[in-house]
Amino acid sequence: MYAIVAITKHGVDIARRVGEELPNARVYYTNKFARGDEDEKGIRLFEGNVRLLLPSLFQTYRGLILIISLGAVVRMIAPLLKDKKTDPAIVVIDGKGEHVISVLSGHLGGANELTRQVAEILHAHPVITTASDVQKTIAVDLFGRSFGWEWESDEKLTPVSAAVVNEQHVAIVQESGEREWWNYDTPLPNNIRIYDSIDEALAAKPDAALVVTHRLLTKEEEAILQNGVLYRPKVIVLGIGCNRGTTAEEIDAVIRDTLEELRFSMKSVKAVCTIELKKDEPGLLEVVRKYGWEFVYYTPEQLNQVNIEQPSETVYRYTGAYGVSEPAAKLYSGAEKLELVKKKAGNVTISVALLTPLRGKTT
Repeated sequence: MYAIVAITKHGVDIARRVGEELPNARVYYTNKFARGDEDEKGIRLFEGNVRLLLPSLFQTYRGLILIISLGAVVRMIAPLLKDKKTDPAIVVIDGKGEHVISVLSGHLGGANELTRQVAEILHAHPVITTASDVQKTIAVDLFGRSFGWEWESDEKLTPVSAAVVNEQHVAIVQESGEREWWNYDTPLPNNIRIYDSIDEALAAKPDAALVVTHRLLTKEEEAILQNGVLYRPKVIVLGIGCNRGTTAEEIDAVIRDTLEELRFSMKSVKAVCTIELKKDEPGLLEVVRKYGWEFVYYTPEQLNQVNIEQPSETVYRYTGAYGVSEPAAKLYSGAEKLELVKKKAGNVTISVALLTPLRGKTT
């Protein structure tokens, strides 16, 4: 949620206008400009210096939109700053509503996108100064974020970002995940080159690298990360069947052991799929909640429509389906061939699939 704050008469007009059109926004302004409809509109009034209000807003809201002079904002927020990964987005609007300025947490906090949204509402000019946006190149800290990709580590974000904006040789290797990540209407910059494999990229001796894969890298491949960022796309689908009452700890252990055997990353798991009979299985529900994975279940009829390699009459007698983990993984992923057809481990049966990749070449 966003807070919109104004301290002048004209600022109040702007704040109310933005508050009406921006989703999940709450307006705050000084009580001396009260108009009598604030309770009805959910507007919060305050008295005294706005400097006293900012610390609580800073901790409460995802972003602050301040209709206050830029210099005053900088002085007021300076003591509140902690880390770009946690600080809220800060956006400043001038008193006439002509310019909307992204001030803080432009990428990770979303201030740049918020600036664009507010500028569109006001028909104002968005002011964004982050180098990757100005140069229309890759924002390393946002790469794949809209698809849910995760970094393996943020240690090299800053030096790799520097290589991108300074037009050094940057290699991209993508083994899995969404391909439509280039959003500009211009070609990929010449300094950024796509390679088919990590080995090929290493041979080209780039200054930095972006690697997108669900795999655990080999020791030799890890050399690419000396100045590189490893991204984990959400592409792994787990089909799981289990006996009633199987603990979350056992299910979790089987998942971890299986992915380790396949040399796959836990961070690339997207969904756990099973049969409708297991939709309320406590152990399964606890595991998917723990990791924030999607949880999908199918009817026996849906599962029986899928061709599987290892149908089971025993499973059919108990569930009405000839298989659970194998067809569930295939249904969700769209894959014809599984990475792991089926493995029985204690009370758990697991199958592993990769999402069918989206086609299309980035240019």
